Amino acid sequence: MEVCHEKRLFFMIQTKQAVPALRPAATVVLVRERFETFQVYLLKRSVRSGFMGGTYVFPGGTLDGPDSEPAFWATHVDLSAAEVARRLGGGIESEACYAYGVAAIRETLEEAGVFLARRNTGQPADCERIATLRMAEALPPRWFMDLVQTENWVLQFSRLFRWTRWMTPEGMKRRYDTRFFLALMPEDQTCAPDQRETVDGLWVSPEAGLAGNLAGKIPLSPPTLITLHQLMAYPRLKDLMREAGTRQWGQALEPEMRVTAAGPVILEPWDPEWRRKTPPPDKAQLINRLLPVGEPISRIWLHEGLWRPVKS
Repeated sequence: MEVCHEKRLFFMIQTKQAVPALRPAATVVLVRERFETFQVYLLKRSVRSGFMGGTYVFPGGTLDGPDSEPAFWATHVDLSAAEVARRLGGGIESEACYAYGVAAIRETLEEAGVFLARRNTGQPADCERIATLRMAEALPPRWFMDLVQTENWVLQFSRLFRWTRWMTPEGMKRRYDTRFFLALMPEDQTCAPDQRETVDGLWVSPEAGLAGNLAGKIPLSPPTLITLHQLMAYPRLKDLMREAGTRQWGQALEPEMRVTAAGPVILEPWDPEWRRKTPPPDKAQLINRLLPVGEPISRIWLHEGLWRPVKS
């Protein structure tokens, strides 16, 4: 990991400035079955990115204005209003369900080239052409809405499953309130980064992704790291999808950021010292507490450009 990248990550942390407002966002964990287990798709953000540059993440981004027009989208999704509320709701207003679902599908198309949609005209779905369209240098603000309307696309909300809700900890330069969705990868499509915001992509098992992070080959963003650790609890795809089918949003997860002399440490809400005034660990303590893949995680430490799980 380049030193300049580690500094970029570190200086994103603001300790004495006003806390920025949370921006609503949506992320999609694309999964596919492989070798009696499953893999997820990760994208590497450009090092020029203003947030988590150089790390691997799931496709996703903030909600745009056109995403929040439920009267339009209600006629362009494959579920009724009641079904949308049951499938994507739970602590979310019905109108917000549409906005998050639309943003999840739009961002997956823009960043990974995968379109979770079907044609409503009987014509074959031309997803490869759509994946090429999203590569344009400057997409108009309403390009996605115009595409859906003019070509009669129907967004497949039925492919989206609730997974979890993350809030960026206070102390970060940018903060997001992000709904993480789970979705099966369409068998007739392929993933590809947009080569602007995202510069590389790979399919990997949760365990291999975590091992790659520890080895410095697949640097993970904090929520990606924790999500991969969560997914390790499901040995097969059918086990994961069974869980996803009944999963609720639950309480928002808001980690705590602590700036120490040894570097930033993030405490997850289940950490015994979360939001307690306890002395920060020093570097020697943290080095001796590094965890291997598979061990329970409640805190991670930014060390030598990588977020590393450490024992509480």
